[in-house]
Amino acid sequence: MKFLTALLTSAIALALTACDDRSVKKIDTETLLKNISNPDYVLIDTRQDSLYNGFKDKNATRGGHIKGAIQFTTEWLDGIAEDKFESFAAGKGITKEKTLVFYDSNPDNLERVSAEFAAKGYKVRIFSDYLNYVNATDYPLEQFPNFQYSVSPQWVDAVMKGEKPESYNNDKFMIFEVSWGPLEQAKAYTQHIVGAYHFNTDWIENDPIWNLSDPKIIEANLLKNGITKDKTIILYSDNQLAAYRLFWALKWAGVEDVRVLNGNLSTWMDANLPTETQVNIPQLETAFGATIPAHPEINISMPQDAIQVQQAGTKLISNRSWDEYQGKISGYDYIPGKGEPQGAIWGFAGTDSSNMADYYDPDNTLRNPNEIFALWETQGIKKGDKLAFYCGTGWRAGVPWFMTQLAGWNDTYVYDGGWNAWQMDSKFPVQKGAPHNMSKPDAKNDFGKVMKKGASCKS
Repeated sequence: MKFLTALLTSAIALALTACDDRSVKKIDTETLLKNISNPDYVLIDTRQDSLYNGFKDKNATRGGHIKGAIQFTTEWLDGIAEDKFESFAAGKGITKEKTLVFYDSNPDNLERVSAEFAAKGYKVRIFSDYLNYVNATDYPLEQFPNFQYSVSPQWVDAVMKGEKPESYNNDKFMIFEVSWGPLEQAKAYTQHIVGAYHFNTDWIENDPIWNLSDPKIIEANLLKNGITKDKTIILYSDNQLAAYRLFWALKWAGVEDVRVLNGNLSTWMDANLPTETQVNIPQLETAFGATIPAHPEINISMPQDAIQVQQAGTKLISNRSWDEYQGKISGYDYIPGKGEPQGAIWGFAGTDSSNMADYYDPDNTLRNPNEIFALWETQGIKKGDKLAFYCGTGWRAGVPWFMTQLAGWNDTYVYDGGWNAWQMDSKFPVQKGAPHNMSKPDAKNDFGKVMKKGASCKS
């Protein structure tokens, strides 16, 4: 009996030790700065995306992340399958051979993430002086030039309360849930952010190609929904593709301040923010304030236009699933043709035509653009190139285009006609099969299928 008791006590002690963060050591600013470019160190920001991207933390005078830092957001711990953890981390350069330095302005989050990695046998350090670091103007910090395009639930909530959160300098705003279909068919609008209106994607595009509609039709539909060029328009959608599609269309039209909620309604509800079920009807406007389109240059409409820019050096980037890219399937029941425009480069995508899984994190927020850009480089796609993103009918292409805008890249476009328009006429050259028999590139984003397990050491 004493032997069994001793064994049980030992097992409990081992289990507690596995989740004990006493093995986690602190480092100071001097040590951090000495190792900021050390390839054996990995700096890891565990804060939410908006703070990493460039928004200022509370009581901070500067925004962004420590130079060279990658992301491993605290919320991800609830969405990574146990058997995928190490391979997922390794895809970000996080291995047990490296010294990991975690930082966060929230001590509870910092403790949770660092304890999880320490329990799994990683060499863990924490830097707990981030606020003093950012408030010292000579320490290196990075941010995305247009970080304000992607906003957090907290930012949206502040606007709704009449506050003036960072980068918001307006007194007129509207929030839209974006999805296909009229109000009575919009299932995603059944429960929505308080005060949000429904936006039917048919108001900006039309079949059979599903390109942008005539500017006059779009203007009429925007005015009907109260949208003018000088209002701040905040978008979100259950399937984020719809929101990013509308972001591009509104920029094309000339709306000066468009934001996208990073995530979806679940992200909003996870932040304990209010929803409602009542239908909100916008008040129509009579003047948009600009000639639509104010920015026609961001749209490449039809195949002949795509060929013309391609011959002038623009790269056509396919954001269709790998099976679509190889020409095994068309991806749509209404698109008979299979293949890709000749010369198309695969730019990563999702599992099928309905998603862009390679571009999302375990909590369904947008993946760090720097990770995507690193993947693109393996495909010969780099900053400074002229890039035209496309998919089947335009929705998926809006996600990578949005990332390039967030990062301030020039000369990036959406080829709106996509594969759908291309395959309608046999005169346009088609490629089938991946060039040079290339195998599917690794997106380094396999975290398994988990629904908020909530079983980490510091949950």
